[in-house]
Amino acid sequence: MYGSTGKILRVNLSTREIGVEKLTDEFYRLYPGGKALAGYILLNEMPANTEPFSPENVLVLANGLLTGAPVSTATRYVVSARSPLTMGYGESEAGGFWGPELKMAGFEAIVIKGCSPKPVYLWVQDGEAELRDASHIWGQQTGPAQAAIRSELGDDKIRVLQIGPAGENLVRYAGITNDLRHFNGRNGMGAVMGSKKLRAIAVRGRTRYQKLARDPKALTSLGRMLAKRVKENPQAWSLQDTGTPGLVEPLNSSGMLPTRNFLQGAFENVDDIKWEVYESELLTARKTCYACAIRCKREVQVEGKESIYGGPEYESIGSLGPNCGVGDIHAIAKANELCNAYMLDSISTGMAISFAMECFEHGLLTLEDTDGINLHFGNADAMVTMVEWIALRKGIGDLLAEGVMRAAEKFGEEAHYFALHVKGQELPMHEPRGKYNVGMGYAISEIGADHLVVAHDGMLANAEGIPFKNANPLGITEPQPVLSLNNEKMRQFYILEKVTSFEKVIGYCFFGPAPRSYILMDEVIDSVNAATDWDITLDDLLEIGERATNMARVFNAREGFTRKDDTLPERLFSPLENGALKGETFPRDEFESALTILYGLKGWNPEIGIPTRERLEALSIGWAADLLE
Repeated sequence: MYGSTGKILRVNLSTREIGVEKLTDEFYRLYPGGKALAGYILLNEMPANTEPFSPENVLVLANGLLTGAPVSTATRYVVSARSPLTMGYGESEAGGFWGPELKMAGFEAIVIKGCSPKPVYLWVQDGEAELRDASHIWGQQTGPAQAAIRSELGDDKIRVLQIGPAGENLVRYAGITNDLRHFNGRNGMGAVMGSKKLRAIAVRGRTRYQKLARDPKALTSLGRMLAKRVKENPQAWSLQDTGTPGLVEPLNSSGMLPTRNFLQGAFENVDDIKWEVYESELLTARKTCYACAIRCKREVQVEGKESIYGGPEYESIGSLGPNCGVGDIHAIAKANELCNAYMLDSISTGMAISFAMECFEHGLLTLEDTDGINLHFGNADAMVTMVEWIALRKGIGDLLAEGVMRAAEKFGEEAHYFALHVKGQELPMHEPRGKYNVGMGYAISEIGADHLVVAHDGMLANAEGIPFKNANPLGITEPQPVLSLNNEKMRQFYILEKVTSFEKVIGYCFFGPAPRSYILMDEVIDSVNAATDWDITLDDLLEIGERATNMARVFNAREGFTRKDDTLPERLFSPLENGALKGETFPRDEFESALTILYGLKGWNPEIGIPTRERLEALSIGWAADLLE
């Protein structure tokens, strides 16, 4: 098997059994890592209606096919299980160095079952694995815990993936971090890991990806060429220059910066949190993921000290800042640091706090409920305090730790309007009333509201734009209006969803391949073929992506999800209060019609939104149709 170690590490925490499964090339061609491999394992090894916090929930950490290859942005891995936040298919991706290190250590994936009677961590080194006691780091923040593990194992180059106190406390949107700076934030995968009493997975490996590749020289040559091209592509260069924090000001000027729990699209104090302020007040260095030339990560100082947790990305700035009415860049950086130290998803955390603030302003919460904390929009101190309270399940933080959908049930009927989620997962910081495909992605995503389902509308609206031209090989040849859900737009959505999905299978970051960025489609194909002996085509890659999406959809269908769950919060059908898009709504009638069209393109039953046997068999997963019968 070229391009793969061909091995899965299997760990049963209840029995402490550790074993290795060898994959066949035939199997791996159908499920070549990441989202596809995780989906296959969850469907085949976990019964329907498994409780997320039960020992029977299966936790899968799966590298992409190219994860660890010497090519920019080929760094990603997937963590998957039944989500405690949505009760459906759970998935979260991350980059960094842990995934490549796992590949170097000899494994494509780790499958975790059972529950340890006491806290443990898993130590994986060059094809071997053992469980070690983690009682001494249980309860510690992520920084000290990583230092303790590296000290105990005597190697500061060990890559540590771990949860924090939020995962231990089963906060439903607790995340996972590797190297303290890269995050599997969404869907509560850290809470699943915490329920199993698994604090960390430490990895060290020494077998470079080139030894696995069919044509290592071609792969290395391609990687070097692409690294030199970064500055030639405006989108890639902007990520290197400002990183994602550079999005704050342009989104605000276009009326798409979520403000005060998505009431508004522009923030009056944006000048206090824009990139120039971030750069002058916080920035200390630019960092990157394994072998990536983009270097979109930011190092910062917090409260006058270099932070060991990295700096806030756009999503963190948006959710903890404008969406809470907070315009203090230092408070945002501190709250982000606390999210990373306790290991909370900063998106859901900010959304939970903004939800509570709006409930407070409408009298659904009182000072008695908040232990005297004034939760009005704009209270930076209260926002920072709430991060810690959520992680520790203290006071009102205990309810907010359940997510906005469940908290709204406790706060009263009116609170549901302020609880902005899809399938239980809180909205990311992108405004669907200004980007209709983003709204469709929120609705149809199997993991709940997610902004990485398809390329965002503006990228493909301009026929002269580089992203649009880079999308031409996909059959996208007609630019479409941003504020449209017409038939051609849905056809393009269907194609673009497959692209994003196969990126999650083969391990590419969203910031690498076209149309979003600078790696052209034929170069993506070249990279796969240099790694393997498959002679793969673009159609093959699109089918791989569609297969992975359909397995995730079957998982949700098996858990009772139907078309009624592919919807949006009522607020998005209401007009924005300010900004360049003042008065804009997401079109309810067009949305329902577009959903029907999209289901038809996908080969799903239009009434219930479930894949047909015919489509599943065409994707070589007819066995999945049996699970629905």
